[in-house]
Amino acid sequence: MDARLPLSLLVFAPALISACRPQAAGLVVTPIRDSGIYALNEPAGWTITVPAGADNSGYTYTLKANNSQELKTGPLDLSSGKATIEVSLAQPAMLYLEIKPASGRPQAFGAAVAPTALKPVAPRPRDFDAFWRSKIRDLETVPENAVITPADSGKDGVDYGTIQMDLNDHTHVYGQIAKPSKPGKYPAILILQWASPPYPLQKPWVIDRAAEGWLALNIEPHDVLPCEAQSYYAALPDPIKHYEGFGNDDRDKSYFLDMYLRDYRAVDYLTHRPDWDGRVLVVTGGSMGGQQSLCVAGLHPKVTHVIVEEPAGCDLQAGLHERQEGYPFFPVNNPKVMATAPYFDCVNFASHIHATSLVAMGFIDTGAPPTGIWTAFNQIRGPKEVVPLRDAAHNNIATYEQQLPYYRKSGEWLHTLVTGGTVTTSN
Repeated sequence: MDARLPLSLLVFAPALISACRPQAAGLVVTPIRDSGIYALNEPAGWTITVPAGADNSGYTYTLKANNSQELKTGPLDLSSGKATIEVSLAQPAMLYLEIKPASGRPQAFGAAVAPTALKPVAPRPRDFDAFWRSKIRDLETVPENAVITPADSGKDGVDYGTIQMDLNDHTHVYGQIAKPSKPGKYPAILILQWASPPYPLQKPWVIDRAAEGWLALNIEPHDVLPCEAQSYYAALPDPIKHYEGFGNDDRDKSYFLDMYLRDYRAVDYLTHRPDWDGRVLVVTGGSMGGQQSLCVAGLHPKVTHVIVEEPAGCDLQAGLHERQEGYPFFPVNNPKVMATAPYFDCVNFASHIHATSLVAMGFIDTGAPPTGIWTAFNQIRGPKEVVPLRDAAHNNIATYEQQLPYYRKSGEWLHTLVTGGTVTTSN
């Protein structure tokens, strides 16, 4: 089977993309430990060598903890053809190394120091649970009113359709759903989407899963139709294309409130279907899809498995605590926004996750920084396994090879679950 999940794309500004894409700079950079993971007080870093005949002049470097605190910087002396950059830390952190040639783009490298000891930068709000319980109670007063519109799946043995449900008196949950045509009970998978201005869902995302034996549901994070022509999405009002800033200074108006509640409604809907096997319910996604997966797994007790690549939305107050902030890049200089952010931060949902979880992070990811993802991972209460992607930037930038450990492991988990097996974790 193809282990690649079509879930890992996040659109950022070109400046961000060029800044964090690893580029060949004529150097060979080798981590001291192949894993890129070090213990506290252990020398952590890289050996840099210059290939024969290559230019060895004009390079500079900057080494930061959590891509925020500068640890070392200066010219890189390669006059002997070789140099070492290393540091020993007494506190857990991610390391971010940037090497700049005299001209051209920089090259980035990452490492981790005692990452399983990373902790939240701030306590969870005391009324966090009460806030979400009240929102779920309100949601449960609204009937699902699920309507499925059948359509041709294009694949023998698979039923397909689009789905609409009510979220409240003025917004909806839209998506697509597919299942094996043969009567029976099936494991369920909810596929959640990455960040971008609204875009259409692609039929193979659920049809291919259904052909493997899944009851597969894939929903829009927005109140928009799921499978229209691109012209429909292009013509949407401009404000919805910048949704991540909506209501970010008010927990009752945050755009992510309805987004997470859509996810909850989708999970709940799957649990009510008579063709769900009652045993396996996976939530999965990359980037903002991973963000939604972690949050809904922390909210809904019937989620059994979480499979996420480089989830966004972790550590939303990072910029206040000498850590690099990531998507949705809430402004750290606005106290009202920073007071709202914890109610939508994956870190604060993670300690409620008892599902079996697979979590991948890219060590040079600047869209969903690894410090926050490790922190969220460390809070998960259920069986869990981490997939460190030592050389990977964000998943819309990293190469297939850099993400291959996640593709392989997630593919193994999905195959095991859909064939009735039980996954085991190594952490």
